[in-house]
Amino acid sequence: MAKKAFAGIALLATAAVAMSGCAGGGASDADNTIDGEVKGDIKVVTWRTDLVEDGTFEKYAEEFNKEYPDVKVTFEGITDYAGEMLTRMSTTNYGDVIGIPAIKPDQYEQFLEPLGETADFEDTYRFLPAASYDGTQYGIAWGGNANGVVYNKKIFEEAGVTALPTSHDEWLDALQKVKDNTDAIPMYTNYKDGWPLTQSFGNLGAITDDPDAPITMAEDPAPWTEGTDVYAIDGLLYDTVAAGLTEDDPLTTNWEQSKVDLGTGKIATMPLGSWAISQMQAAAEENGGSADDIGYMAFPANVDGTQLAVIGGDYNLAVSKHSKAKAAAWAWIQWVVEDSGYTEAQGMISPVLDKPLPENLQGFEEAGVELMEINPAPAGKEGLINNIADDSQIDLYGPIYRQKLVDIARGAADGDKESYFAELNERWGASVEKLAG
Repeated sequence: MAKKAFAGIALLATAAVAMSGCAGGGASDADNTIDGEVKGDIKVVTWRTDLVEDGTFEKYAEEFNKEYPDVKVTFEGITDYAGEMLTRMSTTNYGDVIGIPAIKPDQYEQFLEPLGETADFEDTYRFLPAASYDGTQYGIAWGGNANGVVYNKKIFEEAGVTALPTSHDEWLDALQKVKDNTDAIPMYTNYKDGWPLTQSFGNLGAITDDPDAPITMAEDPAPWTEGTDVYAIDGLLYDTVAAGLTEDDPLTTNWEQSKVDLGTGKIATMPLGSWAISQMQAAAEENGGSADDIGYMAFPANVDGTQLAVIGGDYNLAVSKHSKAKAAAWAWIQWVVEDSGYTEAQGMISPVLDKPLPENLQGFEEAGVELMEINPAPAGKEGLINNIADDSQIDLYGPIYRQKLVDIARGAADGDKESYFAELNERWGASVEKLAG
């Protein structure tokens, strides 16, 4: 199974599950610190099942061992990483190196080994806020992504789309041309798998040029109102579906097949993080298409004529509090993010500040798209947007409310955009009044 990454969204940790039965503290060996001797056995637990299966990780381990011969690295890939890791973390056995799942920042010290003061990493790494709490760093992003839309250049050309859309109306016009002039599905929702529907939320902030967008939304009693980021994001999904510019039967979508179909021109667009570019290119090459056909555009919105794209970290790699080889685990993290070549191979943004942007984002530069990062939440408000999402039972980081949005837009559920947004505002506003007022 291919990787699912959450750029931007990774900056906003999802609502934490209640953890019970967790033993406090790590191994009792006083010498077992991240600054100790780099030796021992470590297990890397990962969402990248594809890289486990194809031997990429084993090659990384071989290279790592040239520098650290006293470490034995093993790997475990988990298909439902986000869900299963939360369950595993109710025990002390969840690997030595992990990608931080959806736990709240104030829970980091319960499960993860502190790596040092965040300030000491700021001259070296990007994307630090998502794995930082109270001035302490608990993880390093294993690459980063931009947010936007993957598209098939060849289909756009066949459709007569001569300029990439930079507004809501231009988007609908471009996709209508695809529908009228090609056999491709203009936009594919991946409704059935669900998680791809969450990807567009990573554009929060780009529509209004607001680096504090998560806090802005958390304190807004009616964020599904015209002029806001989330209104633009969810409104684009609704209007695209309502216009008949998506697949005929969303209940039968298939993520793996969708990569092939976009790569070979049966699908024109999918809103996904830039992590998906390399997977679409590979799918194209393996199925008679061309990697050169795969393009990437910013979300169709602009601020005074300038398009913006949020960049953010993928999963943050962290050392388990319960690891018996913490120095080895920390050495692996530093090596894999700096020296493995992973980000270059995947076309991702390196977390290392002095490394250049990947080639697949050159189109952004050519189009004048400006990159932006989301600011960390101010002290005391780190979990505010998550808490309001929990209380209102609106799964900002999940597919349920968006699947209902699609169902309403395609006529499979009662209501319309205005009535559904009013319902979301009512629920959200009640929670804002309770928790942020």
